[in-house]
Amino acid sequence: MTPLRDLGSLSSRLSQQSCRRSVALACPHDSHTEYVIARALNEGFARFVLTTTGELSPALMDIIDAHRDYVRVIACSDPAEASREAVAVVRRGEAEVLMKGTVNTDVLLHAVLDKQDGLLLPGRVMTHITAASMPAVDRLILFSDAAVIPRPTTDQFDAIVRACVDACRRFGIDTPHIAMTHCTEKVNERFPHTLSYAEIIRRADRGDYGPVVVGGPMDVKTALDAHSGAIKGIRSAVAGHADVLIFPNIESGNTFYKTITLLASATTAGWLAGTTVPVVVASRADSQVSKFYSLALACVGSPSRPHSPSRPHSPSRPPQRGGD
Repeated sequence: MTPLRDLGSLSSRLSQQSCRRSVALACPHDSHTEYVIARALNEGFARFVLTTTGELSPALMDIIDAHRDYVRVIACSDPAEASREAVAVVRRGEAEVLMKGTVNTDVLLHAVLDKQDGLLLPGRVMTHITAASMPAVDRLILFSDAAVIPRPTTDQFDAIVRACVDACRRFGIDTPHIAMTHCTEKVNERFPHTLSYAEIIRRADRGDYGPVVVGGPMDVKTALDAHSGAIKGIRSAVAGHADVLIFPNIESGNTFYKTITLLASATTAGWLAGTTVPVVVASRADSQVSKFYSLALACVGSPSRPHSPSRPHSPSRPPQRGGD
C-alpha cells in the first residue's frame, strides 16, 4: 500500500475501499456537520445513522432525501439520549465509527466511557491522535496526546505508541518512525517522562511493537529536520524522519496542535483511539474541512466489520420520534 502522504489525498484512498463505512453521528444540527455528511455521502465512502434531538434543517433533509439508501435517522429526546443511542448503534455492530455533531464532548464521552454500555473495554487506554499536513513537511505527521491523557505513565505511553503504530500501518506506513519528544535530549531523572521514554525504546528494540523505529528524547525540530539532528550529533534513525511525535504531556501536545494550525498553515484531523471503534470528537473551533478529514481518516483507519444495512429514512419532514 502506498503511504498516505497528506490529507488532500484522502479522497483517492477512500475511493479504493470496497464498501461504505457506517457512521453513528450524534446531534447533526450545525452547518459544519451537514457539510461532513453531504461530502462523505457524495464521495461514496460512508453511510450514516443520525441520532437527532429535534427538527432537522431543510438543508440536511435535502441531503437525506438525495441519499435515502445510506441514511437512517433515530429521533431522541435530548443530547444525552442521542449520545447513548449512537453508542448503542456501534455496540450492536451497526456502525464502525462514532462521531459527534453539536453535542458537547463531555456528554458524548459519558456514553462512550460508560462501564456497562460504553466503548472502552476494561484495561484499554483511550488516547487522542491527530494527523497533520504541513507545507514544510513532505509527509503526514501523527502526534499524541493533545486532548485526553494529562501526564502519561509508562503503560499509557505504551498504549499511545501502539495506537499510533496501528494507525500508521492502516495509512500505509509499514515501519513507522516514532520520536519521543521533549525539551531535553538525554534521559534524566529530573524529567520522569524521559525514564518512560527509555523503557518504550527498550520495548521497541525487543519487538513489542513490530517493525518500528523509536528514538528520543529529542525536540520536535530534530525529529522533523535531519539537518538539525546532524548539527547536534544525534545519530538516531528517527531524527529528521519522524512519522509520529509523542508528547510528554497534554500541555505540550495541545500547544503544538494550536500552534501549527495558526502559524504553520497545518490542516489537521483527529480521533480517539483505544475504544472499540474510532471516535471523532472534533473541536468546535475546527473548520468544516478539518472535521471532514477527521471522519475520513477514521473511516480509513477503521477495520471493516459486518453490520446491518441502513434502513432508508422516511421521506416525511421532520422524522417522527422513535422512528427510523
